[in-house]
Amino acid sequence: MNFTWIPDKLSDFDWHKIGMSALNTLLYIAVILVVARIAYGLLIYLLRRMLVERKGKQLLDERKANTIFSLLRSMAFYVITFTVVVHILKRLFNFDTGTLLASASVLGVALGFGSQSLVKDMIGGFFILFEDQFSVGEYVQVGEFSGIVEETGIRATHLRDWGGELHIIPNGSITAVTNFSRGKMRALVDIQIPYDENLDHAREVMNSVCEVVSTEFGEKIIEAPTVQGIIQFGDLNVVLRIVGFTHPNEQWGLERELRRRIHSAFLEEGIRTPQLKILSFEDLKKGSPNDEQ
Repeated sequence: MNFTWIPDKLSDFDWHKIGMSALNTLLYIAVILVVARIAYGLLIYLLRRMLVERKGKQLLDERKANTIFSLLRSMAFYVITFTVVVHILKRLFNFDTGTLLASASVLGVALGFGSQSLVKDMIGGFFILFEDQFSVGEYVQVGEFSGIVEETGIRATHLRDWGGELHIIPNGSITAVTNFSRGKMRALVDIQIPYDENLDHAREVMNSVCEVVSTEFGEKIIEAPTVQGIIQFGDLNVVLRIVGFTHPNEQWGLERELRRRIHSAFLEEGIRTPQLKILSFEDLKKGSPNDEQ
């Protein structure tokens, strides 16, 4: 087999020219990567200064600004990455930019059916932003996942739940959102009181606690918590309900404080609350079916 394309002597190669060309290509790629990294960092810095760390008059609220910043950062990353790849391919293979973009367009049409989910995610991201469905920092539920919105990108939304897990949800799959951070939020506490206790006295104590807690929470409360009355007659206890309204994400703190204060006040006033009886091993043994037989 005759390989006519292989030169007879290695000296036929112009090694100096090849080496200089390879060195120039490597330097060009290195410069492109450095410039792209600096441009991306500078762009993120300017966006952060204009949207997140802005001073003086604020045109957008903090959460809306963080959401727009997150989306623009995602878009900037994809645009700069695409630009760098185009320039590197042009340098390596001596492609004409117009021809390369035209080929990319044809390839994009050919792969259109396979990339429908990506396009759907991008469109979903824009609708989430412009319809203001949720913002960075808000507590939401999306399908089976719930948590604080950490990032809203052009393709996916990141949720951090209470356990620390990070849920990455494609924007195209978000069909229904429950936002727990818009408007006033309800704080609800149910207190069980035994039937043989004085319900009027228990209600007076609970009202006193509500007044004290309302004063301490101050501006976090929209409507002060009050005792609504008896909502249920259980087998052994009566259930009294307290309802109040707070600003978003403050309702849980109010509920915890109400329970703690009511427990302490009941102890001081001698008001009993339901107690769980812990059975010993002997009690369980006495009540077993084998003993009855």
